[in-house]
Amino acid sequence: MTVRLYDTATAAVRDFEPVHPGKVGIYHCGLTVQGAPHVGHIYKEIVFDVLRRWLERSGYEVTVIANVTDIDDKILAKSAERQVPWWAHAYEFERELHWAYDVLGCRPPTYEPRATGHIPEMLVMIGELIERGHAYVATDGSGDVYFDVKSWPKYGELSHQRIDDMEAAEDADPRGKRDPRDFALWKGYTEGTPRTASWPTPWGPGRPGWHLECSAMAGKYLGDEFDIHGGGLDLRFPHHENELAQSTAVGQKFARFWMHSALVTAAGEKMSKSLGNGAVVRNVVEQVRPIELRYYLVSSHYRSVVEFSMAALEESATSFQRIEGFVDRATEVTGGVEPAADVPQAFADAMDDDLGTPAAVAVLHNTVRDGNKLVADGDSPALQENLAAVRAMLGVLGLDPLAEPWASRAGGNEELTEVVDGLVKALLDQRQAARERKDYAASDEIRDRLKALGVVVEDTPQGSRWTIAAHPSTEGN
Repeated sequence: MTVRLYDTATAAVRDFEPVHPGKVGIYHCGLTVQGAPHVGHIYKEIVFDVLRRWLERSGYEVTVIANVTDIDDKILAKSAERQVPWWAHAYEFERELHWAYDVLGCRPPTYEPRATGHIPEMLVMIGELIERGHAYVATDGSGDVYFDVKSWPKYGELSHQRIDDMEAAEDADPRGKRDPRDFALWKGYTEGTPRTASWPTPWGPGRPGWHLECSAMAGKYLGDEFDIHGGGLDLRFPHHENELAQSTAVGQKFARFWMHSALVTAAGEKMSKSLGNGAVVRNVVEQVRPIELRYYLVSSHYRSVVEFSMAALEESATSFQRIEGFVDRATEVTGGVEPAADVPQAFADAMDDDLGTPAAVAVLHNTVRDGNKLVADGDSPALQENLAAVRAMLGVLGLDPLAEPWASRAGGNEELTEVVDGLVKALLDQRQAARERKDYAASDEIRDRLKALGVVVEDTPQGSRWTIAAHPSTEGN
C-alpha cells in the first residue's frame, strides 16, 4: 500500500509522491523560543518524529529541517520583563526545547536553522518581492516592508478563504500599510528596542517578520520545491498562508503537501501560557514517565484534538505499562530478540493511511494480548516472533523500552540498582520460604510492605519477579 497523507491545501488524503524518488524533504515550523515548551508545543514534534520514522521504515531517505525562531516581539517583551538580553533569553529556552525533544525520545532534526542566522537570505527574498511588485516599503519612514496581498490572486488558497473575508493583519503598526490585511516582511527599528535586535538593510535597520523567516530557511535547505511542510493547526493561517504566498510569489513551487497536527486543549481551550493552563513538559514528566507521555500523545490521530488532563494521562500510562510488562516478561523468558524486519500488515496499513496511529496502536495491543498467552508456556519460536513484532511496532512509534533512549535511562545508577535488587531479592526469598511453610500471613505481609514502597511483586511459573510501580500510592501525603 502506498503512503497516503492528508494535504491541507487540497483538503484531501492523497498518495504521497516525493519530488525526488526515494528521498523526502520535510520542513516543520519549530518554536518561537519565548518560554519553556508545554505539551501542546511538543505534540507537533512527536507527530513529525513518528512520520519520519515511518517514512524511513518505508524505505525513504528523510531530511528534516525544523527552525528556531530566536527573534520575535514576544521574545523582546519577555526578555525585557526579566531584564536579560533578548539573545540570552532565546538561547535559554532553545536549550529547554532541546531538552524536551530528548526527554520524549524525539530524534533531532537533520538541521535546525536559527532565524537570526539567515538575515541575508531574507533580504534577498524581500528584494525579489519588491522587484516583482508583490511587496512595498512603507511611505511613513518607519522602514517597514509589507507583502501586498491583493497583488497575489491566490492568497487564501491554503486556508480556503477569500481576501475580502479576512481581518486585518496584527503583526505590525497598520499606519504604513496600503491594505490592513498586508503582512510585515520586515519591521523597521523602533526607539526602545535593543540595537542588537536590528540589522542594516536598504530600507533602514530592523528585524525580520515572522512569516518571512520560514520561507527563507525552507528554500535554502530544501530547495524551491520540497515534499512536506508542517506544523500545528494554529499555524495554517496566517503563518503558513503567508509563507505560501511570499514563496510562490518569487517563483518557487514550495511544498507538495501541507500537514497540520491538531491542537492540544485543556478544558476545551487551546493550551497556551496566556490561558494559564499550559502543562509545561518539565513539570508533566515529574508526574508520569516521559515514555508514558509520548504514548499518550501517539495514541491519538494527529488530526484529532487531544483533550489534555492528568486523569486521561494516568489512564494511558497504565495502558502502556501493560505493553511494557509483556516486553519485560517475554524478554526474560526468551532471553531477548531483535525487532522484526517487518511490522504486521495491519499495522503497516494503518500507518500508510494518513499516519493512522490509533489503529496501529490497536494492532499493537492485539499482538501483546496474543503474546501474553504464549508467555505462560515458556520460550517458543511463536513467542520470539511475537516479541520481535511488538518491538518493531514500538520502534516505529518511538516507544520500544529496550531501545535508546529508553534502555539506558531505565537502568539509573547501576550501583544503587544492584543494591536495591539484592535487598528486594532477599525479601522475596523470605516470602518464598514463608509460602513453603504455609505461613501465608507472613508472605502477605512482605508483599504488602514491598507494595507500600512501590515494588510490585508478580508470581510467574518461572518464579517471583518484581517491578517498580510507576505511581506509588501517595494517600495521606
